[in-house]
Amino acid sequence: MTTRYDDTAKNVLGQELQPCSLNPVTGFYRNGCCETGPHDLGLHTVCAVMTAEFLAFSAATGNDLSTPRPEYAFRGLLPGDRWCLCAGRWKEALDAGVAPPVVLEASHEEMLAVVPLGVLKDHAVA
Repeated sequence: MTTRYDDTAKNVLGQELQPCSLNPVTGFYRNGCCETGPHDLGLHTVCAVMTAEFLAFSAATGNDLSTPRPEYAFRGLLPGDRWCLCAGRWKEALDAGVAPPVVLEASHEEMLAVVPLGVLKDHAVA
């Protein structure tokens, strides 16, 4: 079950924000949703489906999401996992040609401050 930080949060389509992943549990608030708030300086607002290319890019640019971190109960991400990414990291991956697919229904509307909806739709999960 998801405990929402903000019950009124909307996705990039203007609808109710849907959960991104409960296995692994994602989100800045670790509630499964790509919600954001005043303490989320990284703007964890885009629900992305991990790819091997993106995970390698992220590790090479200083954010290794694949390595397990048992001290944080984090098993490490695998291709196919959904994860709330920082808006800026997704944009960096886009610019590098390795942006992972996006789940529009689970991506917070604040993502639109970084990337236009048309670009997100071009990278949406089919």
